Amino acid sequence: MLEVGYADDLLDDYEAGQLAEEFDYATPQEVIAWALGRWGRHVALFTSFQAEGMAILDMAWRIDPGVRVFTVDTGRLPQETYDMVEEVRQRYGLSVEVKFPDAEQVENMVRKHGPNLYTKSVPARLLCCNVRKVEPIRKALAGLSGWMTGLRREQWASRANIRKVEIDHEHGGLAKISPLADWTLAEVTDYNRAHDVPVHGLYAKGFTSIGCAPCTRATSAGEDPRAGRWWWEKNAPKECGIHCPIESGGFEHELDAILQHGATGPLRVVT
Repeated sequence: MLEVGYADDLLDDYEAGQLAEEFDYATPQEVIAWALGRWGRHVALFTSFQAEGMAILDMAWRIDPGVRVFTVDTGRLPQETYDMVEEVRQRYGLSVEVKFPDAEQVENMVRKHGPNLYTKSVPARLLCCNVRKVEPIRKALAGLSGWMTGLRREQWASRANIRKVEIDHEHGGLAKISPLADWTLAEVTDYNRAHDVPVHGLYAKGFTSIGCAPCTRATSAGEDPRAGRWWWEKNAPKECGIHCPIESGGFEHELDAILQHGATGPLRVVT
């Protein structure tokens, strides 16, 4: 097991830039080993148990069997995701840290907008994502020096420029580590097969990106892998706000430009 590390050992912009250059051609295992060696218990993997997150989990566990893993139970997850939590616990012996949304916020949101508000408009859907996913993650990241994600550059346009090591200014300046940034889906699949990594049950049913049960469907041949996320929305970004933050305004401006609402000012997502 690796050393504990330091909770206040945050990167500055200069060091983050140097590390991003240094690790640009590094293997995922090298990036993960560096993060775990530097921060120990103060870096954690966030995963929804999709292929990318499971590949990183397997790699990290082989480096440090006590690696911290957390996920968010939005209250609307498919049963197959809960099955993955149990399989990870049994297969790797890890105590998955499951975070939950604030019950009062959920109650107020549902009382005001109804249980299926995500179908009514893009701002309403973003509100649901914010309450059920973004805020619980924000609270979970408090006190960490870094977090690891399964983001890849080829997943979506908003992720095309991610670096393997960045400063996450939206979450207090901790490091955001994306070990698979330059990997293709084929490389992720090959790794998982070679190491017999547990596979989310919805992949066998045609799902290529997995989120909450009401907001995810299977995709057809030739569709973009994220086409099954919020498929009823037209010309809206396939993001929930975790990696394109809403509160800072950056995601609002992107969404506003896409929906051509510039004349009336940016969209606002409020509870």
